[in-house]
Amino acid sequence: METSQASRNGKPYLLPDKALKNLDEYIAIGGFQALKKAYSMPREGVIAEVKKSGLRGRGGAGFPVGIKWSSIASDSCATKYVACNATEGEPGTFKDRMLMRRNPYQVLEGVAIAAYAMNAKKAFIAMKHTFDEAIERTAQAHKEMTARNALGEIPIEFVYGPEDYLLGEEKAMLEVIEGREAMPREMDFPPYILGLFAGYPSCIPGHTNPTLVNNCESMSSVTHIIRNGADWFRSMGTADTPGHTIFTLSGDVQCEGLYELAMGTTMRELIEKSGGGLKPGRKLKAIFSGVASAGLYPEAIDTPLDFGSMRNAGSGLGSAGFMVYDDSNCMVQVAYVFSKFLWIESCGQCRSCKEGTQEATERLEKLINGTGNEIDVEAILQASTNAPRGNRCFLPTEHSLIIPSIVHTFQREFEAHYNRGCQNCRVPVLPKMHDYDEQKREFHYTHGRLTP
Repeated sequence: METSQASRNGKPYLLPDKALKNLDEYIAIGGFQALKKAYSMPREGVIAEVKKSGLRGRGGAGFPVGIKWSSIASDSCATKYVACNATEGEPGTFKDRMLMRRNPYQVLEGVAIAAYAMNAKKAFIAMKHTFDEAIERTAQAHKEMTARNALGEIPIEFVYGPEDYLLGEEKAMLEVIEGREAMPREMDFPPYILGLFAGYPSCIPGHTNPTLVNNCESMSSVTHIIRNGADWFRSMGTADTPGHTIFTLSGDVQCEGLYELAMGTTMRELIEKSGGGLKPGRKLKAIFSGVASAGLYPEAIDTPLDFGSMRNAGSGLGSAGFMVYDDSNCMVQVAYVFSKFLWIESCGQCRSCKEGTQEATERLEKLINGTGNEIDVEAILQASTNAPRGNRCFLPTEHSLIIPSIVHTFQREFEAHYNRGCQNCRVPVLPKMHDYDEQKREFHYTHGRLTP
């Protein structure tokens, strides 16, 4: 594991250098202190501490965790649930799986703290059924902690869902927890309004079961915030985004890996210091934070990596998984790979999404095979714009951000493909991660590696 020991604002705390072998090792580094402390505080005191910390959700949107907690907890009469989103399907991201492999105890402790603070009836941890090692490690940790009555009175249940990208969408995840397919609910019914077992789409008034959904790293961060205090957490990172995060760095760098660093670390530092820089003789062409935001390009390489700075740069931090592309890449091919992924993963409930992503993908394929021209580029932009209409989830919005960003930035490259197609262009594969080889310092992708 590549956990940098050179964080400017504090030592790494989320990822240990080696995987913890058992519960005793976790206790030796402070395990259970946070949960014991939480149980000694009133529920509103726990929420206030999380709110004071300024923790922003590490799942992609960056919504303030404390505000989400307080809004759900304010409904004192409702039955509440907690759901930890550990499904991690975003291309270019592997941090949650490594968290569960390295220290699943802190994840479970964070979930237990959240469940106590919400006065929840039950808590769930959802992940994909393909996460073999993460499943094994969290199940073992849960068994050990339960045997010692270390997780409090609120039960925690594991749910294993399909290998669908949309399983990571919080409303679709609730559907899977309830035993259905990973199909997002309407945008008007987010979990904090209509939660688990509330009878969607028709529910009994007064029985909406508001449900707290935070991702795996957010839950882990809560453990350390309660243990060490909000002021400690705010002493790291930036005012906009306090604390550390785990950056996943992949693609055309010398050392792919996972790096725990303070928020506010610049993209240049991440690539050059942590990732060892680009491959010899190559220049930076583009960086993408998953498939949910516009790209970040060479002129913005000194952008601090926090939610506000990345937004101001016209991109987004997302789940801090960065895919680096050097000047050996064909950006028409890159756009095609991203567009095809979003098209295939669209659930089909929203016609404008499925048809928009499909048309953009097919037009990009025409540019690659030599039958496309400027009319197709116009159609790609139009289809991307049309995709997010009446959408139930963020997927078509992702398409409308990332694909036009590539087209506009590399307009001349697209023009060079008019009526001639790719000429021995490098063909990328989707950087959807299956595993990480720590010795070789490279990721294994579901569909193979990027080709030279």
